[in-house]
Amino acid sequence: MSEDNDAVELDDAETEAVDAAVEEEADTTEEPTADAAADGASADAEPGDAESAEAADVTADADDDVADEEETSPFDDNVMPDDDVDLLIPVEDYLSAGVHIGTQQKTKDMERFIHRVRDDGLYVLDVSTTDQRIRTAADFLANYNPEQILVTSSRQYGRFPAEKFADAIGARARTGRFIPGTLTNPDYAGYIEPDVVVVTDPIGDAQAVKEAITVGIPVIAMCDSNNQLSNVDLVIPTNNKGRRALSVVYWLLANETLDRRGADTVFALDDFEDDL
Repeated sequence: MSEDNDAVELDDAETEAVDAAVEEEADTTEEPTADAAADGASADAEPGDAESAEAADVTADADDDVADEEETSPFDDNVMPDDDVDLLIPVEDYLSAGVHIGTQQKTKDMERFIHRVRDDGLYVLDVSTTDQRIRTAADFLANYNPEQILVTSSRQYGRFPAEKFADAIGARARTGRFIPGTLTNPDYAGYIEPDVVVVTDPIGDAQAVKEAITVGIPVIAMCDSNNQLSNVDLVIPTNNKGRRALSVVYWLLANETLDRRGADTVFALDDFEDDL
C-alpha cells in the first residue's frame, strides 16, 4: 500500500470519529472542563503519484460533509494562548466558522500550530497563529503578478471559495481533480507556468504540490492538524475540510492581499459562501 493511500484510509477513519464526537457534544450544553494529554498518530500525507492524488480527490469529497457538520457545533472559546491579540475579525467569527477545529490526528510538523487537545481527542488550532499566517501569506502574494498565482482545491467545499479568491485577486484556479502534467508537461493543452501555488489541502491537492516542487515554485497551503509540511513553504493552519472555515480563510486572504496592493475593493464574507 502506498503512503498516500495510507493517509486516505486514515482520513476516512478519523472523520467517522469526529462525526461521533460532534453528535455526542450536540446532546449536551456543558463545555469541556479539562484538556487531555494525547498524541495522535501521524497522518502520512507525502505527495504521491497521479493515481494516489485522484483517490484523495474522491475521499476528500466524502469527508467534507462530516467536517461541515462539525464546524456548526458549539465549542468553547479556548482557542489561543493570548486573548488580547488583535485579530482581523472577532474571535467569535473564527469560532462560528470552525476555523479552529482540527482532527483527532496530528503530525509532528503541525504541533507548533496546535493550541491544545480537547477531552474528546480533537486538536484545537491556535486561531491567533492562523490570523497571523493569513497576513503573512497576503504579504507574500502581493509581490506576485496576479495572473502568475495558481489556486487549487480538490475538496468539494474548497472549490467555490478558491475560485472566488482567484477571481477577486486576478489569479488562476484549477479546482476539482488536478490534471497530471498541468505544471510539468508543455505538450498538455492545459499547461501553465505559475510563479506560486496556493492549495486547499496538501493531501487532496497532492498532485499540484508534487508538480510545484518538481518545477521549483513555492507552495502556500491551508493545513489541518493531520498534514505533513515537508513540501509546503508557507502554512496557514486551519480546518481545511469545512465549508464555512474555508470560506472565511479565503475571504480574509483575498481582502488582505488586495489591501497590500492598495486596492479599494473589499469583499463581504457572503461573496465567498456557496449557496447550498
